[in-house]
Amino acid sequence: MNKLDLRLVNIMQYKMPLREGGSLPALALADDGFTYVVKFRGAGQREKALLAELLGGEIARLLGFKVPELVLARLDPAFGQTEGDEEIQDLLKSSQGLNLGLHFLSAAVNFDPAAVSVSTELASAIVWLDAYITNVDRSFRNTNMLMWHRELWLIDHGASFIFHHTWDNWEKHAKGPFPSIKDHVLLPGAEKLEEVDSTFKQILSPESLWRIVNSLPEEWLEAMGEPGTVEIWKQVYLDFLLLRLKHSKTFVNQAQDARKALV
Repeated sequence: MNKLDLRLVNIMQYKMPLREGGSLPALALADDGFTYVVKFRGAGQREKALLAELLGGEIARLLGFKVPELVLARLDPAFGQTEGDEEIQDLLKSSQGLNLGLHFLSAAVNFDPAAVSVSTELASAIVWLDAYITNVDRSFRNTNMLMWHRELWLIDHGASFIFHHTWDNWEKHAKGPFPSIKDHVLLPGAEKLEEVDSTFKQILSPESLWRIVNSLPEEWLEAMGEPGTVEIWKQVYLDFLLLRLKHSKTFVNQAQDARKALV
């Protein structure tokens, strides 16, 4: 089947909440013996955040970025019944079924732009990615990047694909600029956006993008409560990605203009 080979794990032990963000992800042990940062479908933007996380993370991986392995993480109905924190217990009760896990990078540290130098090529590539997937969450306030074994890793793409929170005028979003790029933590060093644009447009073929889109779990798509069918929603995601790629000059030019204002 033309889709990603995502592994399915079962969450066995809730270890601790991660309270840095508003969606209350957690460290949890799975039945494969590994620890994952689990993003729960019952939190914040619910399934749409998980859909964006999977799409954004796997597109980043396709483009050659380092991204923790993403797995589908199943939560048993009985899980969390002994949890003493009522907020966490409510979250776990509303997150039964499939959730999303990111392989935990033990001893990784948050990226600090003042302490770590990033090449112009890598900075340009990450800025391009975030403008492409409309990721509002890679700012100085919240870089969503980790340093692990002296390499830069991208995490947390759940705030991407902002069009799917309304589904209105998705074509306009696909063709349009991305104003939030002006706040991107790596924008000052993004000197090679045009070169990156040319390279990435060769990699992001319709077939490769469909393989990612087709991996979105039907369980999450159906839970959105939007009118339509799973097939329609997948097609919209694919069409958005292809149309945005076709009009990439719009967000590239905007990023370049925003960078000029900074440097």
